[in-house]
Amino acid sequence: MSSISENKTNILLETGTNEIEIMEFTIDGNLYGINVAKVREIIMSDKVKPMPHSHPAVEGVFKPRDILLTVVDLPMYLTDVPSKKNPKDLFIITNFNNLNIAFRVHTVEGISRISWGDIQKPDKTVSGGEEGVATGIAQCGDDLVTILDFEKIVAEIAPETTIQISEIEKLGARDRNETPIVLAEDSILLTKMIRESLKKAGYINLKEFNNGQEAWEYLSSLKDNAGSIKSEASLIITDIEMPKMDGHRLTKLVKSDDILKNIPVIIFSSLINPEMQIKGKQVGADEQLSKPEIGYLVEVIDQLLIRSK
Repeated sequence: MSSISENKTNILLETGTNEIEIMEFTIDGNLYGINVAKVREIIMSDKVKPMPHSHPAVEGVFKPRDILLTVVDLPMYLTDVPSKKNPKDLFIITNFNNLNIAFRVHTVEGISRISWGDIQKPDKTVSGGEEGVATGIAQCGDDLVTILDFEKIVAEIAPETTIQISEIEKLGARDRNETPIVLAEDSILLTKMIRESLKKAGYINLKEFNNGQEAWEYLSSLKDNAGSIKSEASLIITDIEMPKMDGHRLTKLVKSDDILKNIPVIIFSSLINPEMQIKGKQVGADEQLSKPEIGYLVEVIDQLLIRSK
């Protein structure tokens, strides 16, 4: 377990390098990956207490120490076939979206450090359509590793844990606002949810990009006419995990640019925790929010736009 902590420390020392560390694991001999930043620890599988009326892929709960953890049977989720439990199975304990969840896997193979530029978005025929569970395909050494979209898995199993548009309704009646907002988000599902939420909050001028590279190319194109930047990009919302260029690298580029640096940047990610807060501050993010907090996101947008006028 110490290697995970050491790797996370190393990541913190190198901010905005557009690199990611992938933990490789197997299910039925197939190689998959998860961002090390999501992993708390790896433990041997243990007895799980079943929970009635839960999703078919939820094994139940167990309490290894002081935290009660939901256990997701990842082999079952991926294949829709009840998996044979093996005493040598492992639990990958994760933390994202302010949730602690254990995922059953068969083996853990190691950790590879690669550039986000080496991760490709899978073709729709491979990923299972627009909302597939594969968020990227990474070349790790000689192997191709399927990076799973763990946020989507959890959102499907427990919809109440993801973005809730009802939070916007609690903000009351709001005026239509055409202020241009740039969104860098690779998940089609989350882009749709963010779009609908902001539209309901009155923000109707959303410019969407699939990754940090596309957003950066658009922002760079605005520099030819610096006087029009505010009319084209008054605020940036970015995820962290994205193929080609991650949100930390995008934020660092914006905040290091003499023409673009005054554009407020909000990092809106499932990875926001004390460690990632440090990285976000190092690259100059104005605010950092965890993804379920859509109502708070709107409030922060309101505040930053008033402050930047």
